[in-house]
Amino acid sequence: MKRQGIFTVSQVNSYLKSLLLQDSLLQAISVLGEISNYKLHKPSGHIYFTLKDNESIIRCVFFLSRNKNLQFAPADGMKVVARGNISLYARSGNYQLYVEDLKPEGIGALYLAFEQLKDKLKNEGLFDVERKKSLPYIPRCVGLVTSPTGAAVQDFLTTLKRRFPYIRVLFCPVAVQGAEAVGQIITALRNLDSLEKIDVLVLTRGGGSLEELWPFNNEELAHVISGLDTPVISAVGHETDFTIADFVADVRASTPTAAAELIAPEQKELVRHLNMQEHRLINKWHNFKREKKIVLENLSNAVSLKYPREKINQGYQRIDELGQRLRQNMLYNLRFKRTALLHIEEKLKALNPLQIMERGFALITDRQNLPLNSIDVLQEGQGIHVIFHDGKAACRVQKIVRKKMLDS
Repeated sequence: MKRQGIFTVSQVNSYLKSLLLQDSLLQAISVLGEISNYKLHKPSGHIYFTLKDNESIIRCVFFLSRNKNLQFAPADGMKVVARGNISLYARSGNYQLYVEDLKPEGIGALYLAFEQLKDKLKNEGLFDVERKKSLPYIPRCVGLVTSPTGAAVQDFLTTLKRRFPYIRVLFCPVAVQGAEAVGQIITALRNLDSLEKIDVLVLTRGGGSLEELWPFNNEELAHVISGLDTPVISAVGHETDFTIADFVADVRASTPTAAAELIAPEQKELVRHLNMQEHRLINKWHNFKREKKIVLENLSNAVSLKYPREKINQGYQRIDELGQRLRQNMLYNLRFKRTALLHIEEKLKALNPLQIMERGFALITDRQNLPLNSIDVLQEGQGIHVIFHDGKAACRVQKIVRKKMLDS
């Protein structure tokens, strides 16, 4: 039996929620604060966090239907402006801000500047496809412009070595963030572009915030990239990061690893391609012989029906002459193609690391088959593999003697 003047918890929460919904100010409100307790609920894609200032906090929820087009990654400590409506979650009795839109505070001006510069350069034609230069199939030498301390340089070089280790890399270290970055990057690109041996330039760095990537949104750098004679690959940030350098470069790669994959073909794939070309050449040679034989036979039949014996004899002689010339031409073409293939094969053999190892060199790896290229990565008692050209041996490090100790 319900007693008059007494309400259930659900009734109280429902009443409070109705009051909040009736307040027009709370139904279209923008709140400035600092993100804390940020959590992305992976199964649903909803985002939960609190906004705080020096004195108070307010709980926030950002549903997937609203956050799926979010252009930046929120994080704890980031100052933002959240726009939405305030209501009460009846189950817990807590009021919260249901976010409709979220914008970073403080980098809004940078984002606006990025969009304005992007539109300006697009109208100037710097992003036009017609201006883009194509990449060489197999470059002889790559000019790499990035930080010497970031992960980008290691990711790029590791992938390049794995796919096609015969491509040379000329590395020009630069700052990739901060006040000095733009000037260093421009100087490096111009210097590498002036070298005839450079076939492609790679400008890269790892991911970061908009402020950290800002040197790659520089108008002068964009014009320099557009005016280079050498094709440029821009691999700045992560897959979701975009900079002005990406738009103006000849090719944009999502990561440093992806840039290396664009430059270097798989060695096995190249050998497969050469084998396929050889088969095509042989088949073309056989088809050519069959076609010419048919033509000669038809010619011989036509002559024998139309002309006297003397003409027939002359025809036979002409056929012999043409056959001889045909054989010579085909043999010449076959020898030329075979010589080209042997030349490529010899170059590949000369660059094969196994050829070097046969002269007494060996490759040292750890038990996970990762190369060990310095005494500093070894420990006494550590298990290692010593790989020769004809097999490998499992060994253990008994004593470490560094170079300075040997010199003394």
